[in-house]
Amino acid sequence: MTDPQDQRRQGDTRGRRVVVSGAGIAGLATALRLHRSGWEVLVVERAPGRRSGGYLVNLLGYGYDAAERMGVLPALAARDIGWFTSIIVGADGRDRITIPAEVARAALAQRALSLFRGDVETVLFEAVHAAVDLRFGTTVRAVDQHSGGVEITLSDGTRERADLLVGADGLHSGIREIAFGPKADHLVDLRHMVGAFPLSRVPEEVPDASSKTFIGLGRTAAVINVGPRRSSAFFTYRADDPAAELARGATAALSARFGDLGGSVPDALRQLENEPGAAYFDSVSQIVMDRWSSGRVVLLGDAAWCVTPFAGYGAALALAGAGRLGDALDEHDDIPAALAEWETMLRPDIRKRQALARRGASQFAPPTRAHLWMNNLMLRAMRLPVTRKMLQRSVERANA
Repeated sequence: MTDPQDQRRQGDTRGRRVVVSGAGIAGLATALRLHRSGWEVLVVERAPGRRSGGYLVNLLGYGYDAAERMGVLPALAARDIGWFTSIIVGADGRDRITIPAEVARAALAQRALSLFRGDVETVLFEAVHAAVDLRFGTTVRAVDQHSGGVEITLSDGTRERADLLVGADGLHSGIREIAFGPKADHLVDLRHMVGAFPLSRVPEEVPDASSKTFIGLGRTAAVINVGPRRSSAFFTYRADDPAAELARGATAALSARFGDLGGSVPDALRQLENEPGAAYFDSVSQIVMDRWSSGRVVLLGDAAWCVTPFAGYGAALALAGAGRLGDALDEHDDIPAALAEWETMLRPDIRKRQALARRGASQFAPPTRAHLWMNNLMLRAMRLPVTRKMLQRSVERANA
């Protein structure tokens, strides 16, 4: 079936060329969307090969809609892990609160998927890699704009000419630094760390289709069991000196912060010791900028706004941002005008999501015993039908 976007695309989009920096969700979604509008696409990625793993993401609202319009929804749905039982445990690993899977299913929208971040990237890669030029182990070194386009120097010494350069290269974006100045000018450090990694074996302490989560002062640890090669661990904690935590590395830092816990956590940490390179480990930061484009250079996804894992909408915003960028470019001959319109559409929701993430940090890493008590109260209340309905209405409003 022909996509409505393909039917709307203007003839002059054919022959246009875009270079996309970054082969994560934002970059691959942008490559797919613009390819479907007739653009010639080159994707460059600093990593030597594809990465996998990462934490769980919920794809709902406009992210779900964008995936459907791009034609990747069936492939994503096939990787949906569904809803699972959440078990809140104490420091000793003993069960304290059980929240059945039905609670999450009833509270969230029907048009929603629960996926590992790496699975979203895999689906997008499989949809687009045969149709675009994709170069791993390659970065953008220099950018020279002029009225007719942008000249791009790559790390392998080659030069590429394009009509548009998209920086979708994540929180530590090189494109942002080249085109908009030093990272420190735009990065807001929330003084938290996050670590996530796949588990090579199913955690014995966690029942099938379940997660066990410890929430304590300033930290959270979660171990999820959704079967072989599908289970994972997630950790987050408050950190006064994120740079020092990064210098220690994921294995040492997470073991120091969570090594006192019982239950499923010791097994997860032992698995990390055996495969330290499998972990995503970084500080929790937001990118706050007055503008996301400069001439024919535009930032998208975490490179532009990074709402953080605390907001829960990073993947959805990356997909929606790529889809709407394609729409704006379809509708305008003038690329800078298209970028300005695209930003005007997206910015209000980005501000809202970033504000929610800053407030939500206390739920992931409660700073005081009062916050911890409120968290436990809220979790117990989630099992009540009236609370479930209130949560469902809140989600529906957020995605309206």
